[in-house]
Amino acid sequence: MKIDSKDSFKSLKKIKIDTKFYNIFSLKEAEKNGLKGISKLPKSLKVLLENLLRFEDHKTVQKEQVLSIKNWLEKKSSRTEIAFRPARVLMQDYTGIPAVADLAAMRDAVKLKKKDPKKINPLSTVDLVIDHSVMVDAYASKDSFKKNVEKEFSRNGERYSFLKWGQQAFNNLRVVPPGTGICHQVNLEYLSKVVWSSEGFAYPDTLVGTDSHTTMVNGLSVLGWGVGGIEAEAAMLGQPISMLIPEVVGVELLNKLTEGTTATDLVLTIVQMLRQEGVVGKFVEFYGDGLKSLSLADRATIANMAPEYGATCGFFPVDEETLKYLKFSGRDQHTISLVEKYSKEQGLWADDDITFTKKLSLNLSKVVSSISGPKRPQDKILLTESSKSFMMAFKENTNKTNIKEEAVLGESFKLKDGDIVIAAITSCTNTSNPNVLIGAGLLAKKAVEKGLVVKPWVKTSLAPGSQVVTDYLEKAGLNKYLDQLGFHLVGYGCTTCIGNSGPLKQNISDAIHNGNLYAVSVLSGNRNFEGRINPDVKANYLASPPLVVAYALAGSMNIDLHNEPLGKDKKGKNIFLKDIWPTNKEIEDSILTSINAEMFSKRYSKVSEGSEDWQKINTTESSIYNWNDTSTYVKKPPFFEKMSDKPEGFKKIADARPL
Repeated sequence: MKIDSKDSFKSLKKIKIDTKFYNIFSLKEAEKNGLKGISKLPKSLKVLLENLLRFEDHKTVQKEQVLSIKNWLEKKSSRTEIAFRPARVLMQDYTGIPAVADLAAMRDAVKLKKKDPKKINPLSTVDLVIDHSVMVDAYASKDSFKKNVEKEFSRNGERYSFLKWGQQAFNNLRVVPPGTGICHQVNLEYLSKVVWSSEGFAYPDTLVGTDSHTTMVNGLSVLGWGVGGIEAEAAMLGQPISMLIPEVVGVELLNKLTEGTTATDLVLTIVQMLRQEGVVGKFVEFYGDGLKSLSLADRATIANMAPEYGATCGFFPVDEETLKYLKFSGRDQHTISLVEKYSKEQGLWADDDITFTKKLSLNLSKVVSSISGPKRPQDKILLTESSKSFMMAFKENTNKTNIKEEAVLGESFKLKDGDIVIAAITSCTNTSNPNVLIGAGLLAKKAVEKGLVVKPWVKTSLAPGSQVVTDYLEKAGLNKYLDQLGFHLVGYGCTTCIGNSGPLKQNISDAIHNGNLYAVSVLSGNRNFEGRINPDVKANYLASPPLVVAYALAGSMNIDLHNEPLGKDKKGKNIFLKDIWPTNKEIEDSILTSINAEMFSKRYSKVSEGSEDWQKINTTESSIYNWNDTSTYVKKPPFFEKMSDKPEGFKKIADARPL
């Protein structure tokens, strides 16, 4: 996208990184030339301010919009509307297909006008990651992944053929094939740069996405959030997104997490805290000494659930941990140097001298093991009170007073109210975090060594957000223990988190319906609304991956994991959760020996090529899509039919009504 700023505040300057020079719109220079005090702005608003300085064209962005960011400091809020142009757009396949179809239809319209259809392309970089289609049909076997992939391609052949056509037809459109990972985790590990550069300019990496959890990348100091399809398409075509300058709530993090607590426990605490505070429509920005104790993956977990705590985004500033993660995930040294120098030059580096609309604080040492449920992410439950809370929810939602049981056809066991029928390690929220994935693997190892087994009515699955996860679990020697407990790889995608959990065994489903049982799922996801995970399941609980494994061993939500045993070892001795819970040192030692930058570089070096199944998909290499008139899925949009050379004027809307 062309940069042609009027630069009213004379902020343009050059910086040198290694041997290369970059033009930047300097916030320091702008502060000297009329924007007094902006060094005190929240980091997230500084990113918006730089964006306005860069695109100040006196048409979409006026000088007054730039001044309005400075004036925000007076009231710590503003009702001024600004025009924001993100550097790129992130899409998944469900929302991305309509956008690509619109582009294809635009090409048809241009061709009808005897013009060159190849001129129709996204003006901003667009990344479309195919992750929403894989389902958990097969599970708990070594060939689960293979079977699920076969069904995925069988079900989605037409859709995938269309996207593969778009991959080669359009400039600025990158398609990440199915089986690579979840869009937000791929964005974190590979697509994001923190500082973007093009045509000799360096500027903050920003984006909008067609998925609400686009916010995850704010953990990497990349400002972004989810938008609707129309806004995303506008951004693709270089148009700005209109937004009000938001209030920014600062959350000061103090101390550090205690032994045995996880990032999942922390994010569920934050969700509850910020829901009670009320941050809808606001930016949340984290700061304080507690940041130093949080890994980048921990921050990404917190940023991911911004929609659940109601904020537009949960932003983390650039610091040493950011640089460490960029190196850890295989980014090149020049990129890392650019991020460091640019962030320090622009005042985007972490510090606490910031003006916020409101300040809150959270003592990390007070966070304890938690889950949330049964139907809202903000309904946090202390693990010590989980069985008591379950019984309250059970009585409230079923009008029953006692646990009932039902025979299962062909099985020796009976299914009861509160039994867990789905236990899924799923979702980018947690599978992007090595601490909790390695933790789950170590817990599985200890469980297997003590002779514990998963209850036979539990549907287990492991669906990581990237292929790197299975690489490091294998190198750590932990995948075999997860496999022994039924947590075999089922696919790389959203799966259970978005409701693609697949059907339960028919006899289990029948028992639930025959007995009107209050069946439960436990997942490491970000949403647990009633009916979302599986139609047979009424109660859904969010938990860390290690707790997902533990609950699969228990087989029921009606258990006090602190005081009741998970089962017995080979000698008949009771085994409790504390007996198999890994220590922080065990997790850290395993991470140090099992994860390296080469894993990321290797997996993403040929990311656009896809699997053998993807490569076998037949598609045309023409600039115009060959629409199938009989298709019930990929249809040509009618918006450009009979379109005149000049846009028609506005028409009066009469007799309209909402549907």
